[in-house]
Amino acid sequence: MAEPFPLQPSLWHATAPVAPQTPPLASDARADVCIVGAGYAGLSTALHLAEAGVSVVVLEAREPGWGASGRNGGQVIPGIKYDPSEIVSKYGTEAGAALVSFVGSTADLVFGLIEKHGMEVPHRRAGWIQGAHTPAMVETVKRRADEWAMRGIAARFLDADAVGRLIGTDRYLGGWLDPRGGGVQPLAYARGLARAAQKAGAAIHGQSPVTDLRRNGGNWVVRTAQGASVTAPRVVIATNGYTGDLIPKLRQTVIRPNSFIVATEPLSDNIAGTILPGGQVTSDTRQLLLYFRKDHTNRLLMGGRGPFREPRDAADWSHLERVIGKMYPQAKGLSFDYRWCGRVALTRDFLPHLHEPEPGLLVDIGCMGRGVGLQTAMGRAMALYLSTGDKASLPFPVVPITPLPLHALNELYVSAIIAWYRLTDGGMKDRAA
Repeated sequence: MAEPFPLQPSLWHATAPVAPQTPPLASDARADVCIVGAGYAGLSTALHLAEAGVSVVVLEAREPGWGASGRNGGQVIPGIKYDPSEIVSKYGTEAGAALVSFVGSTADLVFGLIEKHGMEVPHRRAGWIQGAHTPAMVETVKRRADEWAMRGIAARFLDADAVGRLIGTDRYLGGWLDPRGGGVQPLAYARGLARAAQKAGAAIHGQSPVTDLRRNGGNWVVRTAQGASVTAPRVVIATNGYTGDLIPKLRQTVIRPNSFIVATEPLSDNIAGTILPGGQVTSDTRQLLLYFRKDHTNRLLMGGRGPFREPRDAADWSHLERVIGKMYPQAKGLSFDYRWCGRVALTRDFLPHLHEPEPGLLVDIGCMGRGVGLQTAMGRAMALYLSTGDKASLPFPVVPITPLPLHALNELYVSAIIAWYRLTDGGMKDRAA
């Protein structure tokens, strides 16, 4: 497996507050719960367990937030791929309503934790806009806005003129605005979660890749590459898009495409006023979506799929740079100061999966591109389950580990689709002359 793209070239690494001290595990330790992976899911689980008085050790192969949690677009979007009516249809009236409430509150949790713990996290909560790129998708987003509005959310449909004014481009035929959404500096948020968890009593060890996991009586022994281990009756695996082979066949349950992002130089005031002037974050209805926003340094970020493989040179981001020029002609000629990427974990049904292959071993995988809010909330739910034993605390059912049929061919298929996507600049056509 190729070495993953490093964190350092990202805008987030350049603008985040200094990382907390998370020294490697130097000697054997014991805890009530050992967590493998210090992204949003693992750190949120650790924070909420520690606040409940449960002793926790977190083991991270690199540093907290090194994976997708420190590389994503920083968009805090509530909900999941499915609309409320679809969730209720899938899970039934009672369970479906509970799940709608859970996914609808994920952004509230993120912004609430930032405030509660006084995290040093640049953030803004001006809402999320989803732009519709086809007439059929206009009807979809209209229905989506109506469904959330019926549940008391101040969501509203946007016609072509309204979405054009808010986003600053004529590329969308309509859209909807969800006021619960917003943006954060994602690596700063991961580091804020880590600091809060440490303050609550959790021990976090970076540079401690886990190489072995096995039962010993009623406990699990979690061994790191340096030889030191953690013994605990309960273990959480929260490695998502950077999942390896620690749990047999787990990596084959997801597709892990690379999500690529570019960031421009800081925008001048006259250009910034024409691009997302209200400060919303946005993504669209394409299957391989485009997502974009301005950050706290007034740079324009554009994200989307890139090569399935790890990048080789700046050309691997060129399609996103062209998209900015097509969407915002006034931004043509801007320099691109940062280019980076990270892995996204996608399950077959586009839902996060919870597995419990053996007693005391809990696995959470599948961020679906909404990991900031979703995985923060999954961490809180897993902490409640681990501290009480009540499975009703978990928002999704525990399911068996089921590898994707012909997993390697699935990856080849996705690679081919992504290649088309890059050649067509995200499926964005040139304007008619």
